[in-house]
Amino acid sequence: MKRICIYPADISLITGRSETYSRRLLRKIRGDLNKKPRQLVSLQEFCEHTGLSISEVDHLFK
Repeated sequence: MKRICIYPADISLITGRSETYSRRLLRKIRGDLNKKPRQLVSLQEFCEHTGLSISEVDHLFK
């Protein structure tokens, strides 16, 4: 089963940036989507926010 939520470690793997940067990016995405701090961000929401296509990052989650 594939995951649909994205975590800071996943963002670090995708972007090559630090986990600190990844946590900040997740907070920004949550804020832009009017989500509460503990709500999860989906892979689709992450891709829409960053301009990446799901097919570009989907292989990392298999």
